Amino acid sequence: MTTRPEELLRHYHAWERNTDKIEFQWRARLLQSMWRTEQGLEAGEYRGKTRGARLLMPDAQTSLANYLTPTIRQVVREEVEDPVRSKGKLYGRPRIYDNLLSSQPLCFNLFGELTRDLDLATRALSDMTDGRIHRVTAIDFEYSPGRGDDRYTGDRSAFDVYVRYKTTTGGAGFVGIEVKYHEGLDDPVADHRERYDEVAAEMGCFLPEHTQRLQQKPLQQVWRDHLLVGAHRLVDEFEDGFFAFLYPEGNAACASAVDQYNACLSSQDTFQGWTLERLVTCLSSRSSDSWVQAGHDRYLDFSRLS
Repeated sequence: MTTRPEELLRHYHAWERNTDKIEFQWRARLLQSMWRTEQGLEAGEYRGKTRGARLLMPDAQTSLANYLTPTIRQVVREEVEDPVRSKGKLYGRPRIYDNLLSSQPLCFNLFGELTRDLDLATRALSDMTDGRIHRVTAIDFEYSPGRGDDRYTGDRSAFDVYVRYKTTTGGAGFVGIEVKYHEGLDDPVADHRERYDEVAAEMGCFLPEHTQRLQQKPLQQVWRDHLLVGAHRLVDEFEDGFFAFLYPEGNAACASAVDQYNACLSSQDTFQGWTLERLVTCLSSRSSDSWVQAGHDRYLDFSRLS
């Protein structure tokens, strides 16, 4: 493990010795703090301390400076700030405006432009899935087919990003995506529901000897989202559907969880581990738009730290 450069971290107001538990986390915090400085944006505060990976409120909400392009900022206004479109969606405020490390802004910075360019979305996501996604028809954020609806999983789980597509045979498909960046998988375990076991049995892709393992950290969050995919596919009679867990390859906590999760499956047909690096590579191979490079530079160019 690389020794933390305390002096450099303190210079960028990014020294969080107790919060950042794995190497990727302090590196990501430093990278975001450097990006903020380069953009000429003032650091915000949290719990009385200046934090380099936060923006100053309420300016961050007014300017939407956390977002990379005018198009993405417009998508955020439509999806987050419109009371009709955002009804029932759990957007974290003020994190979605001021937190540079939060995965919710990352979702929009990755997929916001694609909502306006479904052809590019199709080309890139077809590459990601070896042609499984034939044609993207819509992209949504913070989507659930039915929060609290017992026909699904009965809880309030939702997909960070939700992509509808047509299959190669013209049928309807979808991918529910969970996006991580700085975060690990250390959230408290939710209460178990009988419905989870029912959906798991219907999906038929879980090894029975790992049932208890799936109900514990760090896998339960992944499992619940995967179950929501299974229930949605069955209840709403989609021809195809799968869950994608999207994370930076350097986030060891997420990479380990994906490996552990795959070991609990008898079939990977409805689960895919995606890395941010691969998605950005697929986008850049299909587009020369500047936002793709800007996204890479902001979130993934860790060579700048050395």
